[in-house]
Amino acid sequence: MDVVRRDEIRDQPRVVRAAMGTERKAIKGMFWGMRKDHADWTGDQINTMYRLQRSNLKSARAWRLKEALRSAYAIGETSNCPEQAEAALKSWMSWARRSRLEPFKKLANTLKERLAGVVRGMLDGRSNAYVEAMNGMLQQVKQAARGFPTVKNFVAIAYLRMSKLENLPHNPMQPAAPLRSTIYRAGRPFPLETA
Repeated sequence: MDVVRRDEIRDQPRVVRAAMGTERKAIKGMFWGMRKDHADWTGDQINTMYRLQRSNLKSARAWRLKEALRSAYAIGETSNCPEQAEAALKSWMSWARRSRLEPFKKLANTLKERLAGVVRGMLDGRSNAYVEAMNGMLQQVKQAARGFPTVKNFVAIAYLRMSKLENLPHNPMQPAAPLRSTIYRAGRPFPLETA
């Protein structure tokens, strides 16, 4: 959807401004409104998206396709029936292939190639959130390990950070085991002075 919007604004700026208005705020509202869920739109975004849907822009078709894919995914997830999920996806893929929008045609072909796995993922409620979270942690590790001279050290830090060991202290300067309050000298307890 973003690719279609970006290409349209770059290739046909006059058509977009004629449909949406010349205000920069309206075009920016279209950008954020297309990305957000319609329940979270502000008043300006509601007006902008209303104008977008009444226009003949490719961006409007792209937004409708995105929303239709979301509803097809919701149908598959709530029905918990592989046949209904596959039917909803096939219906969306048919529309996307006829849409004359290259990014959506490409997505429809990718979904067609991997349809069985996508349907299983819809029914299981899988997402790539876990992989994205791991990628974020690896980026933090890479930033922390920039002073280390070898890749071996980076891998060691990555394992330490991502393994979620529970016996390590939260503060690296804090000892893992509590300090004894008394020490023994010559077999007799000798109290430590604490500050």
